[in-house]
Amino acid sequence: MKAIITDLDRTLLHTDKTISSYSIEILNRCREAGIRIMAATARPFRSIQEYLEQISFDAVTTLNGAVVVLPDNIYTSGIAKESGEKIIAGLLAFPDVLISMETSSGFYANREITEWQPIVYEHFPKLPENIDIYKILASSDREELYQQAADVLTDDVYYTIATNELVQIMGVDATKWNGIKKMLSYYGIAPEAAVYFGDDYDDIEPIAKCGIGVAVSNAIPEVLKVADCVTESNDLDGVANYIERYVLEC
Repeated sequence: MKAIITDLDRTLLHTDKTISSYSIEILNRCREAGIRIMAATARPFRSIQEYLEQISFDAVTTLNGAVVVLPDNIYTSGIAKESGEKIIAGLLAFPDVLISMETSSGFYANREITEWQPIVYEHFPKLPENIDIYKILASSDREELYQQAADVLTDDVYYTIATNELVQIMGVDATKWNGIKKMLSYYGIAPEAAVYFGDDYDDIEPIAKCGIGVAVSNAIPEVLKVADCVTESNDLDGVANYIERYVLEC
């Protein structure tokens, strides 16, 4: 194997959002062995800085593939403004919906989110001028949002539901797999020479298409079903355990 690619939340990261010293050690050993280390996450680039300080990833795919960061280039794939306004208008019809969006000009939301400190924007569904929209997110205490989210989408986007509590809407080209292909191509590595680790819906395609697809044991059933192997849970350092046993010792 020439590349290790891992999801972050609920995969490499413990539930408390930390990376163990053991996992850091194993990934550093991979680098010393000439294996490229990459991440593919739903998070925006701004929210993974602490992990980049601990692990020098060779490339990262963020926002489910909407922004791919390579050593000397950044690829973006967004949502058209007209589509964004139609989608947000539809989302606003759901009671008590919390809407936010990742953009080229920062993180916007229709109300305050203490953890993320967004730009509170009061003019939805009209969108700010001169920004690129990378991702629209929606959540609610009501099940209707998750059951009917597909009804508000335009033809040029798709959506996933993360951990059954967050609707994520991206442009059709903004997928983890497309981001992974860009990362691997940059280093001249074939997908067959990569191991991918994941746990959620947006990890199904890369798990199925990389040379080896590994699910952590806490993954959703759909991921467990498609994976080539299942390793220990994120809190038991399943990613590092698998790498040590089956990559570094081969």
